[in-house]
Amino acid sequence: MKIADLDFYLLDPAGGGADSPERTLLVRVVTADGREGWGESHCVWRASELAPRRESLLPILAGRSVSAVEELLEMEALAPPALRAAIEMACWDLIGRLSRQPLCRMWGGEYRPRVPLAMRLPVAPPERAAPLSREFDERGFHTQIVVATGNLEEDMAAISAVRDAAPGRMKLRVDGRGRFAVSEARELCRRLERTAIEMLIDPLDSGLEGVAELARQTSVPLAISAAIRSPADILSLWRRGAAPHLVIDIAVVGGLWPARQCAIVAAATQLPASLRGGAGLGVALAGMLQLAAAVPNLALAHEYASYQLHEDVLRDRSTVVDGTVSIDQGPGLGVEIDRARIEKYLVT
Repeated sequence: MKIADLDFYLLDPAGGGADSPERTLLVRVVTADGREGWGESHCVWRASELAPRRESLLPILAGRSVSAVEELLEMEALAPPALRAAIEMACWDLIGRLSRQPLCRMWGGEYRPRVPLAMRLPVAPPERAAPLSREFDERGFHTQIVVATGNLEEDMAAISAVRDAAPGRMKLRVDGRGRFAVSEARELCRRLERTAIEMLIDPLDSGLEGVAELARQTSVPLAISAAIRSPADILSLWRRGAAPHLVIDIAVVGGLWPARQCAIVAAATQLPASLRGGAGLGVALAGMLQLAAAVPNLALAHEYASYQLHEDVLRDRSTVVDGTVSIDQGPGLGVEIDRARIEKYLVT
């Protein structure tokens, strides 16, 4: 199958417009015989950029085989990893549709029929975070993620509120988003040592050496995400002893196949890993779930944004039961797009 056409859609599930942090890029790749595949990833583009970017990329991609994934991953024109991830996902969707198999079966089989999810909580003050956390816990999301703002006191208040909302059974993660300087990160870890958490993700605004040093100074389990751009980075982390956990972001590593390679290397180094990159309007989540189902090492809960419980562009939505979701058995990503729902979220 050869690529014949390409479409970009800038979507916003939060209704915040072109400057919303929740923007997502939906990509449609069309073959010469009219078949279509879909991909999705984070996006920093504006709506006005879509047409010129399509015009520049289509001549480069047209006529190339959708099955030449490795070749696509090496193209300089697809250098932004998030763009590469979305187009690569659309190609995998097409490959799966041609083979009439869900991607998980093409990547080693359906190792787990249901995938555990970690609820990424919206940034909120403690008085709002606590009831939200309790509601999600009652729905089976016993792994939850508090997103740091960089204000130590506010973040600790939110963490305590979420921890107290479901004491005894919650696995709590904190995403530092690289917002803390070394001294602040040390203080954060000192306080978190009194509050059992599953992991503290990306605590520092500095490099891997700083994280490795912090890991030697605290008993808090640390995790790395933003610094993982390739399997080689995982080997570097392992040699430094920088973190016992990995969160592989599909948009950062540049696609499902690179994420799979990262997970394989993580297994070789005996580092437990989970996935990030499913945030969006259903398509990116479907790709993440197919990968999570196929790779044994991806046993931890994978990130899921709270708005995804009721916002997507899919014809049918998988039911979340006790914080897990079943794998769609359709070909490719296993999902079908509802064009009318695209219009609902379209940024113009």
